[in-house]
Amino acid sequence: MHRNALMKLIAGAFAAVIGSPVYAQTPVKFALNYQVNEAHIAYWVALEKGYYKAKGLDVEIEYSKGSGDAIAKADTGRVDVALADAMAVVPALARGAKIKIIGMVMDKSPLNIFVWDDSPIKAPKDLEGKTLAAPPGDAQRVLFKAFAETVGVDSNKVSWLNVDPAAKVPALVGKRVDGVGTYYTDLPMFEKGMGKGKVRSMRWSDFNFDPYSISIVANDKTIQAKPEMLKAFLEASYMGWRDALANMEEGLTIFKKQVPELDLPVARAAMPMVFDLLQSKRYEEHGIGWIDREKICRTVDLVNTNMELPRKPTCEEVYTSALLPVVKPTTAH
Repeated sequence: MHRNALMKLIAGAFAAVIGSPVYAQTPVKFALNYQVNEAHIAYWVALEKGYYKAKGLDVEIEYSKGSGDAIAKADTGRVDVALADAMAVVPALARGAKIKIIGMVMDKSPLNIFVWDDSPIKAPKDLEGKTLAAPPGDAQRVLFKAFAETVGVDSNKVSWLNVDPAAKVPALVGKRVDGVGTYYTDLPMFEKGMGKGKVRSMRWSDFNFDPYSISIVANDKTIQAKPEMLKAFLEASYMGWRDALANMEEGLTIFKKQVPELDLPVARAAMPMVFDLLQSKRYEEHGIGWIDREKICRTVDLVNTNMELPRKPTCEEVYTSALLPVVKPTTAH
């Protein structure tokens, strides 16, 4: 082989090893809906396995103080993409936000209120005259009026105490409040602080309130300007969910490595509950994150009917399916 040709071949091989500038990484800021918890496992799996990087994305993850906070970050462009409860998106749009749901995460709702096991609160009506705790942007708090209207509770008779996400468990342990609004999947965390069998859940889905829940959102400008970036982000994220669903222990090992402060026993106990919220025929047939038009429109109607809003956003304003990939779940092992 000619010396010049050989040198070019060696140089080309070296460039392939160190990485080519042709595939420069696009920075992507991604806001979680809360402080890190077990429902966020997939994104660290995707990071660890290089799924984002393989699609040219340099993903930076940050925490939020609830769906309302995450939505505000996406709406104002402080982040490119965010996690938020689907029902919280509707009132945000009604108040002027320019965002859309671009993919789902949970196909079932984890909305819930925890109380002490010996609490006199046995049914939603018993919440009247009581005090609940949650951050202002928490999904349970943002959506409580819609839930209350649905189950016949006077929301004006229920008081709320502002707490940071980390103060939810202490607020109930110290009996500063009668109940705490938080996802059902936080049960192991509450049992750790209160004792197993000492906490009781009031799942909103048990009272025929089962709208769409956690979704992935972006603002309209980003959707128009960077559709390929968002498609790549969704696919890599759903690949993370696919792998976590298929091998929980591998996912937890990665999660703990990426997030050392993770309480592994609590996360391990909560994971089956998280996974249950993603296991549905819709996801099996169409892929993880699929948006069912009938369910999303029913979710929008539920908010419009039961909340006093400046205007009533249409179903078409709330979501787009144009960016969805097809990543189907695989058999767990």
